[in-house]
Amino acid sequence: MSEESTDKVINKDTGETVAEETSAADTAPETEAEEAAPSEEAEGAENAGKAAETESPEEALEPDADPREAGEQKKSWAERKAEKKAQRSDKEKEELKAKIADFEDRAKRQLAEFENFRNRSEKEKAQSFDMGARSVLEKILPVVDNFERGLAAIPEDKKDDPYVSGMDMIYRQLMTELDKMDVKPIEAVGKEFDPAFHNAVMQTESEEYESGFVAQELLKGYTYHGTVLRHSMVSVVQ
Repeated sequence: MSEESTDKVINKDTGETVAEETSAADTAPETEAEEAAPSEEAEGAENAGKAAETESPEEALEPDADPREAGEQKKSWAERKAEKKAQRSDKEKEELKAKIADFEDRAKRQLAEFENFRNRSEKEKAQSFDMGARSVLEKILPVVDNFERGLAAIPEDKKDDPYVSGMDMIYRQLMTELDKMDVKPIEAVGKEFDPAFHNAVMQTESEEYESGFVAQELLKGYTYHGTVLRHSMVSVVQ
């Protein structure tokens, strides 16, 4: 059943008020149009939301946007802070490694220098000891020479004398101690002349030895640790 409404309208010609009836059927289209407009807007918004949901993240980005920049923009403040802290930590680790390598190199150099210093000190100490020993031995050799001259001058009939025997024992003991110190006599007579060990003070003729050989030893020479302590004074065959 249709509803009717009465509206009052003023007639311009007569000035009378005329009642005008309008049915609900006439107003219904307008009302339906007004009600349809919001529903259409809601439906459009719903469709737009569904399209946005189905759209991929890459499609949502602007065409010219860089995905990495977008990813960086999405990072939180805490994540950026953590990345900076990790970068600082890595840098500090590299610096510490460089310092450790430098300290290790310095330590190795110091150890090498100390080892060289110790070897050099030991060598200098041994050389100083050898120089002191050579100085003492050079002073002892004349004593040895006098023992040999005195024992060589004893007549044959006096060699059994207790005094001579005592002197001979002292001489042998002295030579034993010198031998323990690596003091060795230089062989001369019958050997070819060698300027490194022999000091020729005269020349002589000999039927026993060839020319250039030592015929007579005038003063015995000695070596100490393989080096000449005193040259032998010799007479060489012409």
